[in-house]
Amino acid sequence: MATQSSPDPSPETAVSEFAGQLFFRLWRASHTRIAAALDSVGLTPARFGLLNLLGSLEGANQQELGSAMGVDPSTMVQLIDELEAAGLAKRRPHPSDRRARQVVLTTKGRRMRERGRQMASQVEDEVLGGLTQAQRRELLKLLRLANSTAPPQPLWRAEEGD
Repeated sequence: MATQSSPDPSPETAVSEFAGQLFFRLWRASHTRIAAALDSVGLTPARFGLLNLLGSLEGANQQELGSAMGVDPSTMVQLIDELEAAGLAKRRPHPSDRRARQVVLTTKGRRMRERGRQMASQVEDEVLGGLTQAQRRELLKLLRLANSTAPPQPLWRAEEGD
């Protein structure tokens, strides 16, 4: 359902009139803070996203991980290579498909995932500090719904930046 915009919105309204403008501003507030926090422990938002997903999809193959994250296959290989090089994840043969490789967290990877989750929670508390817990839950519910019904997007590639 589209909203009617006024012909000449005030400057205050103009910067928050459309959801996309607000999404961008909130994304920037969140992304710059989480990127800086994660950088202090040698992670990027994309690497943390994969670590976090591996905590839920332990043993998934590269294709499953890429699909879940909306990431291009070559970029997923690169991200897994980076986690492996840092000792945070490892590939192992799939037990029932000899062509596939599972990706699993190492002990170090599990610890780093928890540290990253704490950082992400702190950043979320900063950025969404003006909302109650109930409002945050509702916001996440609405964002998930909007995301699930949004038009498909091309897969994310590392060249786009983290």
